[in-house]
Amino acid sequence: MADLSTTYLGLKLRTPLVPSASPLTQDLDSVRRLEDAGASALVFYSVFEESSAGETPAPAKSGPALESYLSHISVAKEVVGIPVIASLCGLTMEGWVEYARQLEQAGVNAIELNLYQIPSQLDLPGSEIENNYVEIVRTVKSAVRIPVAAKLTPFFTSMANMAKRFDAAGADGLVLFNRFYQPDINLQELEIQPNVLLSTPHALRLPLTWIGILFGRIRTSLAATSGVHGPEDVVKLLLVGADVTMLCSTLLRNGIRHLRDIESGLRKWMEKLEYESVTEMKGSLSQLRSPDPAAFERAQYINAVKGVQNVVVTGREAWRILTGE
Repeated sequence: MADLSTTYLGLKLRTPLVPSASPLTQDLDSVRRLEDAGASALVFYSVFEESSAGETPAPAKSGPALESYLSHISVAKEVVGIPVIASLCGLTMEGWVEYARQLEQAGVNAIELNLYQIPSQLDLPGSEIENNYVEIVRTVKSAVRIPVAAKLTPFFTSMANMAKRFDAAGADGLVLFNRFYQPDINLQELEIQPNVLLSTPHALRLPLTWIGILFGRIRTSLAATSGVHGPEDVVKLLLVGADVTMLCSTLLRNGIRHLRDIESGLRKWMEKLEYESVTEMKGSLSQLRSPDPAAFERAQYINAVKGVQNVVVTGREAWRILTGE
């Protein structure tokens, strides 16, 4: 039987299937069901640094949201036997550090820093945002002893360089990528409203591309998130070098039991192609192991353009056949 085990953030996991931060972990019964369905670890829903309205943001050492989160995650640690990873979204440097320390004391196995910021200020240069992100990772990492991962946006001018900087700052893992949630407009009420859309398998291409480029070139673990819906998605991401594949939308759509189907499909694919382990297949199609590494990005563009051209030609031929023109 194929060995599905993998290592992420230094944690030995039974499989690469890890439910990402979502409302599913807000309920203890769902937490148990996720483990029963085969989750190898859990990323809990995010805790946000609190601040009083109209005041200068300040870290809350014992705010109600943090207290509730710490209590919930402590109980969850008692009822499941798999690693529990906290998701933290801070606001101030003091908040990032204080919350991280309290999460460590609550017994989490690792912390995922949710580095999500919309840079809407006209006078704020990108370099300042990047430096701040790196400093958050460096500071939090120095404040705790447990592994720390950074969940990133894809909107960096030089993603490879930023990955290298996070690696140098001490990040134990990179989670690629944070989804950019955008508002919609309610035409009946003429109001701006939030509109969260679940991902589709098409979203897989972005993490697949960058994990394939980064594999073997930085020290950190690599987690893929967004677009992972079926076993074939997991296979693709492992082939380019992902240590784990994180799932959310597919579990919300298809139910927690879908985890079992994905694991079964992954195992069948590996056995069909005679892969003995996830370790054996990991990164085998990455840029690092490509005969022509420089063509990894360029070839995708060229092949995509040729593919579109072929579709156009095929469509014209079909039209001629149908119409006799």
